[in-house]
Amino acid sequence: MYLRQKQNKSGVISVQVIRKDYGRSKLLKTIGSSAEPEQIAKLVVQGRQWIKSQQGFIELDFVNHIQATETVLDNITQITIQGVELLLGKLFDEIGFNKIPDTLFKTLVLSRLCFPVSKLKTTDYLSKHHFFEIDVHAIYRYLDKLYKSQKERVQQISYDHTLKVLNDEISVVFYDVTTLYFEIEAEDDLRKTGFSKDGKHQHPQIVLGLLVSMDGYPLAYDIFEGNKFEGHTMLPIIEGFRAKYKLDKLIVVADSGLMSAANIEALQANNYDYILGARIKNEKQIVQEKILALQLKNGESAVIHKDEQCKIIISYSDKRAAKDKHNRHRGLQKLEKQIKSGKLTKANINNKGYNKYLKIEGEIKVSIDKAKFDTDSMWDGLKGYITNTSLTKDEIIDNYSHLWKIEKAFRISKTDLKIRPIYHRLQRRIEAHICISFVAYKIYKELERQLKIKQSTLSPEKAIDIAKTIYAIKVIHPVSNDIITKTIYITDEQRYLAKLFQFNFG
Repeated sequence: MYLRQKQNKSGVISVQVIRKDYGRSKLLKTIGSSAEPEQIAKLVVQGRQWIKSQQGFIELDFVNHIQATETVLDNITQITIQGVELLLGKLFDEIGFNKIPDTLFKTLVLSRLCFPVSKLKTTDYLSKHHFFEIDVHAIYRYLDKLYKSQKERVQQISYDHTLKVLNDEISVVFYDVTTLYFEIEAEDDLRKTGFSKDGKHQHPQIVLGLLVSMDGYPLAYDIFEGNKFEGHTMLPIIEGFRAKYKLDKLIVVADSGLMSAANIEALQANNYDYILGARIKNEKQIVQEKILALQLKNGESAVIHKDEQCKIIISYSDKRAAKDKHNRHRGLQKLEKQIKSGKLTKANINNKGYNKYLKIEGEIKVSIDKAKFDTDSMWDGLKGYITNTSLTKDEIIDNYSHLWKIEKAFRISKTDLKIRPIYHRLQRRIEAHICISFVAYKIYKELERQLKIKQSTLSPEKAIDIAKTIYAIKVIHPVSNDIITKTIYITDEQRYLAKLFQFNFG
């Protein structure tokens, strides 16, 4: 709508409100007429006020409503997924990652959260759903830049936010490793075959070490050669973390896979307190006898002092005992089946898994050592923790129980974020890929935290799925050429998510 001043042959000027419909001018209202300049000026003011009062209202031509609708639809220039930016982009900024000024960094992180695919497929996704055109080689060049500049900054931002969330106290950290395989056959200096936690022993891999806080918030990470013993990865990451943030006292919690004499000596030498999963069946005979003599009942625990510096906490659970028994019998059945098929030979007799129940009879016959199998049942339900802390046994068990959250972190990274398999070849791009995934996981954890605070029953996965269904449309006004953008909320769950996180309802 706009004002038109139309003058007749007598010099009288009419102030009119005009609207263009389908290229034709239509008179909506005549405000008034006058030949006096002052009066005309007043009429113009009145006309503008009338137009303003009508903003937001559209007179539908009900005879031509189909044509009107088609005109609007014909002028839509974009339909994009908007919910991802409204939800995950907001969390990205709140954590502080917006201090990294690269738009592409944010784009790649959010894509990893909602559409975790290869970089080539990411370009296709961005083009189709976000009208963001970028060549895959531009992404590769950016990964090279990211490798050089952002790894330390990303970890600093994550640490600062986690410190704030935990009320400025980080005294307990949890460490674990996983392996990430590559769909290749040839090894190089980084990607090497080794023990694979994914069962992909034939594929070259890297080892990823991750340090998290209480509640599983990520703090630091690093990658290592695929054949590196996981126990040798812990100290470099923890030492670097403590030195960077000048932390005097830390309690390190890790599982039994990282418990070696060398690691324990190093932790003690560097003034760390630690809680490690204990391999109680590998302890000295005198310690084993003390453990079995405890005769613990469900929920009970006890302390055995190993030496002057450390002690072993032993706990017992009926539920764990039932699980241990089930696993032993399942392992036995598998061995019996293999023996029957003739697949087991002398080479299979070792201490790996349930192969420890095998023995040789005569020169060539492999059989099952039932006595060893029965003896193992005495350990069902027992769990050990080795520590040098002054915490009570209940506090030690409680702290160790949080270790599952880092296992969850790896599970989320491997399934929801699809951090592996990795298709990059160059180490700098592998590093950049891990960096992006680290940030994506941090945002995932913040989403999980905020959902809990808001007492929502939504899981992070469900919230992201809903966000991916919230679209925005961009329309060019057929008359004024103004660009109008509108976020569309159709379903109740979309409106619920928008209200929960206070989205813009524009």
